[in-house]
Amino acid sequence: MIKTLQNLIFFFFLITIFSCNNSNQITIEKINGSPNYEDAKLSLMEVDKIEDGYSFSFETNNYELGIQTSNEFNYNLANSDKGQHIHFIVNNDPYSAHYSENFTKKIEEGDILLAFLSRSYHESVKNTEAYVFTEIGSNNEMDLSNEFLFYSRPKGKYIGEDTKKLLLDFYLINTEISEEGNKVRATIEDTEFIISEWAPYYIEGLPKGEITIKLELINSKGDLIDTRFNPSIRTVILE
Repeated sequence: MIKTLQNLIFFFFLITIFSCNNSNQITIEKINGSPNYEDAKLSLMEVDKIEDGYSFSFETNNYELGIQTSNEFNYNLANSDKGQHIHFIVNNDPYSAHYSENFTKKIEEGDILLAFLSRSYHESVKNTEAYVFTEIGSNNEMDLSNEFLFYSRPKGKYIGEDTKKLLLDFYLINTEISEEGNKVRATIEDTEFIISEWAPYYIEGLPKGEITIKLELINSKGDLIDTRFNPSIRTVILE
């Protein structure tokens, strides 16, 4: 009887430990159900030097800024109540979101610019016409034909329900990822994931507090590709 009771106590102890470990397990899962926007297009029509930076004039086709993105799934992601927008990234720094086609930025000649269309819940539109990639000014010191990985999400601070599922999203330029070729290595805290499909992903199981995320573009051998902005490292806050 005593031995049976001891066995039961040990059994429940193992279940408790296993449950605690699982509750802290960080996972990623591909997100399906977003509209593709295969015909969406973003064009940079004009760039003008102004006293404190540059003014930009974009044009969007088959894509409407400022509206909520319709979808076929319960995405449970942080969403902008201002709607669809442009993610504007300078030198792979955290993006700024713009809800109109015309705006100004405090940037300098020689800066590298990536702008792409974003759904209202910050998922990028991944087609060959949905982005603009250029160098500001006329020096053209950087080879824009190289392979590039740009970090997009997650970003900033997440509170309450928004902490349960975070969007992991990035942008690839002049490269593809696959099982046999290049890949993206995502290290979230101390957990490593190898990503072979360019897609949006849920991150779940994150603890509260400061979270570190590193994205690396690697070759088929697992080596870091020698290109600017690689790797990308960010921290986000979960409260």
